[in-house]
Amino acid sequence: MLDFKKIIADKIKEAINIENIREYIEVPTNKEMGDYSLPCFKLAKEMKKAPQMIANDIKEKIKIDEEIISKVDVVNGYLNFYINPLAITKTVLENIGNEKEQYGGSSIGNGKNIVIDYSAPNIAKPFHIGHLRSTVIGGALYKIYKFLGYNVVGINHLGDYGTQFGKLIEGYKRWGKEYNIDENPIDELTKIYVRINNLCKEDEAVLEECRNNFKKLEDGDEYCTNLWQKFRDVSLKEFQKVYDLLDVDFDSWNGEAFYSDKMGEVIELLKKSGKLVESEGAEVVDLSDKDMPPCLIIKSNGSTTYATRDLAAILYRARTYDFDKAIYVTSYEQILHFKQIFEVAKLLGLDKKYTDNLIHVSFGMVQLKTGKMSTREGNIIKLEDLLNEAITRASEIIENKNPDLDNKEEVAKKVGLGAVIFNDLYNSRIKDEIFDWDTMLNFNGETGPYLQYTYVRTNSVLEKVGNTPELSTVDATLLNDNASINLIKELYNFGEIIKQAADKNEPYIISRYLIDIAHLFSTFYTENKIINDDKKLQDARVYLTYCTNIVLKTGASLLGISMPEKM
Repeated sequence: MLDFKKIIADKIKEAINIENIREYIEVPTNKEMGDYSLPCFKLAKEMKKAPQMIANDIKEKIKIDEEIISKVDVVNGYLNFYINPLAITKTVLENIGNEKEQYGGSSIGNGKNIVIDYSAPNIAKPFHIGHLRSTVIGGALYKIYKFLGYNVVGINHLGDYGTQFGKLIEGYKRWGKEYNIDENPIDELTKIYVRINNLCKEDEAVLEECRNNFKKLEDGDEYCTNLWQKFRDVSLKEFQKVYDLLDVDFDSWNGEAFYSDKMGEVIELLKKSGKLVESEGAEVVDLSDKDMPPCLIIKSNGSTTYATRDLAAILYRARTYDFDKAIYVTSYEQILHFKQIFEVAKLLGLDKKYTDNLIHVSFGMVQLKTGKMSTREGNIIKLEDLLNEAITRASEIIENKNPDLDNKEEVAKKVGLGAVIFNDLYNSRIKDEIFDWDTMLNFNGETGPYLQYTYVRTNSVLEKVGNTPELSTVDATLLNDNASINLIKELYNFGEIIKQAADKNEPYIISRYLIDIAHLFSTFYTENKIINDDKKLQDARVYLTYCTNIVLKTGASLLGISMPEKM
């Protein structure tokens, strides 16, 4: 594929011989300022000239091929480049035609390993909408990195260890016979958890018993271990229903408990470093020189912590996966926790290749209109209920709009789930999200269903024609109107958009891009009669419709959204 940015950078380098000039080249937000622009004020200090003078000098020296670059001009210190529309049209049509569903992909990740830790619900607790973001963002990043050629390992680091299990074991000891765990496991375990948690608030002695239960679990006590295994098994069976709905899978289900026999080495390494010190009966790593509170490694009762297990996981993942990046997708509430363990990980004797590439991909919280959700208070919305409700609502809309549609249930599932996933991925991940049925399931505007509807519209055109024309028969010169050119230019950017999403770990970059494509196709569709008497013109416009169809479907699949063929 012609890399116009590289072509421009090479031409500029010939004129002024400055390294890394490509990094300075931008895409102007104002399309009238060209397709690419060099802001020369960035070179003023190095070249000791005014930006306007630099821009004019480069313009005088540069040699352009008008079949690729149709015009170069200078505006207020900016050197603007205009790509020949026919060159970009031919490039897009040929590349999408040849690469099809692989268009936009890359081999930049070949030979590199990425570990992504995402979803990670807590065993014996409801899989609620607060877990949606980690599951959906992590799932999208998994697909994006794979599309760029990386070897990706998706890990569901289950919350299957910790004091909460000491509480649950204590509650089960006291009231287990009152609850039918086999029939309705998560709801019943949640009731026990809420009840024991309230008792812990009233009685410190009960809380101490819970802590002791967890210590027994760590020490391999048979009764506690068997109960823990039961809680884990019934929970995973329930969680799988959600993963099946979202079509999310993992390469590893190793949760916190997996590292229970691997923490001893972490503790020994920290002791050898001389940084593990006693504090009020507990053992911590002092991080005051990094302006952080101490990182708790061993509690005063001898039990380990979430941090100890995360450090053991870093050690294990470095050795097992030889990762180039280890990404953790969790809420911004854990920013301090990850800053601490990433700092402490430097004391484990690992190569800097690993400790320098630990990345926390944080995201904002999902909140109810009434405030923050809490399992302890029993104030949650289960994710399975939410997804099923989305499908039901989508089904009602489809029934009203197209009662004769085949496979209505399958379409409703794709539309309902697509609405929820797209809503979650449409804004920067760090932004807090207030959960609102009306917003999440709005079928108008910049939404998942709108994207799917645009895709279905492209399908409808292709179906009416019967066979997509052969690329060799398409006359690219006929796609010369503004609506066609604007759509083509945006389709050209697809590969760069995917790389940006990976570089910033921000799937919303793809979401926004796909909405732009949908808008541009809508304009193209409105302003151009696609099916008409001029066969050559029809072939060109149908082929552009086909190209749009490919990019919409591929882009949506990277977000975890399935496209219905009809709606």
